[in-house]
Amino acid sequence: MTLKQLAGDYSIIGKNQDDTENTYRGILSLSLDENNRIIAKWLINSNQEQKGTGFFKDNILVVNFNYQGDDNAIYKGVAIYRCLTKDVLDGFWSEKHGNPLYLGEEKCFRINSETQLVD
Repeated sequence: MTLKQLAGDYSIIGKNQDDTENTYRGILSLSLDENNRIIAKWLINSNQEQKGTGFFKDNILVVNFNYQGDDNAIYKGVAIYRCLTKDVLDGFWSEKHGNPLYLGEEKCFRINSETQLVD
């Protein structure tokens, strides 16, 4: 897999960094900046925005992310994804002040943007 093949939108399902089985859903958008660095933007449960930057090597994507919580504090962490195919990413993540006994989990599935043209 190449760096440019990563760009696109992914549907995600994840589990937070705690001991519950609660899941979340959202969209992960990956793009490249002018230096071929990964730019990541998440929209979790249709209301929480997160952003990050990262790098890619040997089918591993690493993204340092941050977001503003409901308490207006800034939270930071790192997400690591194994690129199983060009359409499927399997990852885990941890926040700086999250529960150190657990890792968050995330599975990402590329959203196909194929459209049919009608005459």
